[in-house]
Amino acid sequence: METTTTVLRKPEWLKIKLPSGNTYKEVKRIVESHGLHTICESGKCPNKAECWGNGTATFMILGDICTRACRFCAVKTGKPQAVNWNEPLEVAKSIQLMQLKHCVITSVDRDDLPDYGAEFWAVTIAKVKELNPNTTIEVLIPDFKGKAECIQRVIDQKPNVISHNIETIRRLTRKVRRNSDYDRSLSVLKQVAQAGIRAKSGIMLGLGETETEVLQTMDDLLAVGCQVMTIGQYLQPTKEHLPVQAFIHPETFKKYEEIGLQKGFRFVESGALVRSSYHAEKHVL
Repeated sequence: METTTTVLRKPEWLKIKLPSGNTYKEVKRIVESHGLHTICESGKCPNKAECWGNGTATFMILGDICTRACRFCAVKTGKPQAVNWNEPLEVAKSIQLMQLKHCVITSVDRDDLPDYGAEFWAVTIAKVKELNPNTTIEVLIPDFKGKAECIQRVIDQKPNVISHNIETIRRLTRKVRRNSDYDRSLSVLKQVAQAGIRAKSGIMLGLGETETEVLQTMDDLLAVGCQVMTIGQYLQPTKEHLPVQAFIHPETFKKYEEIGLQKGFRFVESGALVRSSYHAEKHVL
């Protein structure tokens, strides 16, 4: 793929639907009234209108300030506030009010905490299960600095799917992901898969990767037991973030989906606007 330092114009296929409808407004009201954060808003997700309009949202716990400053991510970075231990109950109540059949929970990185937020994760999952026994749960977790005992705290709560995004190909990891490591992410997914829980991961395209590198990443994920993969277009959140090197054509995304399924993934979501939690309810089947 060609690289360029000029600003690329967004193609027609990246037009985003504007928010509307009563369901969208109700999701927004519930999130705001419970003082919660969502990656839909903090991460400037292009699918917020569609997902909220369908009555779903991806909750973001442990505040909205991340201790890492990844060069692709729109989430605020800096010194986080103290942990709010009322948050797990508020998340669980919100899921109950929305009557969700499937929920997705993620978090900022909390490298300031001794356990990187692992105990908080465990409490949140337990509380969601307590109030919503019939709701399936996907968690999109950080790498917990690769600490096996922290990852195990999440595994022990037995969510249906544990996702951890590798985000990009090996060569670009240091440039794209601040304080993260490609092999560390693979080790997180391997621990999840070996515990018998469905492991899921995702990457962004348009950062300068080659097709060979994308296919190698697929192989690396499959080798550690990852069953679900999402592939989406990187979109530059602000001028301070990495520029888009290429807008990937829908046919290329379709090709990657077909290759991924042929290689052995159970599910592959591949498209310009695909993000980690897009169609997540399908990935527990």
